[in-house]
Amino acid sequence: MSNFHPGVSPASAAEAQPTIGLIGMGAMGKMYAKYLSQAGWKRIHVCDQREKYNALKEEYADRCNITVFPDGHGVARSSDFMIYSVEAEFIERVVAQYGPSTKVNAIVAGQTSVKAPEKDAFEKYLPQDAEIVSCHSLHGPSVSPIGQPLVLIKHRASDAALTLVENILRSFGSRFVYLSYDEHDLVTANTQGVIHAAFLSMGTAWASRKEYPWEEGSYVGGIETAKVNLTLRIYSNAWHVYAGLAILNPSARLQIDQYATSVTELFKLMLAGDSARFRERVMWARRIVFESQTEARPPILLSGDVLDRFSLGRTPVVGDVPAGDGVPPPTKYKANSHLSLLAMVDCWAQLQIKPFLHLSLAATPLFRLFLGVAEHLFRAPAVLDGAIHSAMHDTWHRSDDLEFVVAARGWSQCVKFGSFDLYRRRFEQTRIFFEGRFEEAGRLGSEMIKAIMESEVQGENTTVS
Repeated sequence: MSNFHPGVSPASAAEAQPTIGLIGMGAMGKMYAKYLSQAGWKRIHVCDQREKYNALKEEYADRCNITVFPDGHGVARSSDFMIYSVEAEFIERVVAQYGPSTKVNAIVAGQTSVKAPEKDAFEKYLPQDAEIVSCHSLHGPSVSPIGQPLVLIKHRASDAALTLVENILRSFGSRFVYLSYDEHDLVTANTQGVIHAAFLSMGTAWASRKEYPWEEGSYVGGIETAKVNLTLRIYSNAWHVYAGLAILNPSARLQIDQYATSVTELFKLMLAGDSARFRERVMWARRIVFESQTEARPPILLSGDVLDRFSLGRTPVVGDVPAGDGVPPPTKYKANSHLSLLAMVDCWAQLQIKPFLHLSLAATPLFRLFLGVAEHLFRAPAVLDGAIHSAMHDTWHRSDDLEFVVAARGWSQCVKFGSFDLYRRRFEQTRIFFEGRFEEAGRLGSEMIKAIMESEVQGENTTVS
């Protein structure tokens, strides 16, 4: 049991504060160090790979409350609360190396996106006196943690240990969500698995065409703005952020496989021109996912006109959008099949996933926004009818949809093979195509996320009042 009072805070005297350890100083490790340091915690011990020691020491030379160690042994021996912030692929190896050095009665956590390997490593290599209260911030390092879900997992610990961890991590201003290890992996699969598959497939399809969709004028404005910005946001991050979830989480693997199946089957109906079956399947998925959602709440996504402010391309005006092969689109945006979104909702319906159940529980910003995009499409009859009509009758986007089908199946096969190296090469090959656009897209994407999150908070407040 920890020797520190569970009510300790950054205002407490230095000798009354626990030493906080961070093993792994990648983007998330540095984010944790930043917010813990700014909050006023006075003893923070950190380390990364040994070859990064000098650079890390120089980076934190002016932070008197952050001490850099050459390896994890020093951090583990000295820390009262320690977080392993390493990739899920390597968690067993790192815990096996430094776990035996864990300070007596320390509290240990892991900041991995997939908890099954972390749980096994902790139970296998940590001393029996170590308490386990794990965590996971469900957002990337570039997103403010304020108000975002932060999962806490009390696995092998006293109530006092959980309270101490809560007081330490309260520095982030996040919203605590209490889950078990198994519940965490199911929830993260349900909120991230299909989302990542859709965005990764979109990016790969665009890279295969060797064209930026927002520059050619066919995919600009409204829903397309959100799809483009969020796809580039994913590819601007490190590949391992997504690989662990996809490969190591069995629920995520199942969902990614079903997503590729949904994409393929919907596209086959498009090629067959079977309008009746296509519409029937889309409307069935709509009923399962959206009409069974009975809670009254404002829509997630902002209006198309507001989204246009964050577009990378020139947004259309009424009258300058050409008609497709069928009837003209009902709005200023050129209708297309929105195959990525139709397949995502179809996938959720096939697997009986209720995405709105996770919205208030543990929704990442990406999940919240992409669910908003799907909601915008499926709950606007004119927009959904336009997508169905375009899927059946327009041919200008067929080659693009074909590239998307190939990309979705390719990512599914990649995950099935379970190869991190193949995942990395596939991700980085696509990433190179978009590399020069990350800065602009990152700025616009962050502004879009901020605007949508602020709008949702205002909507929730209005609903409550």
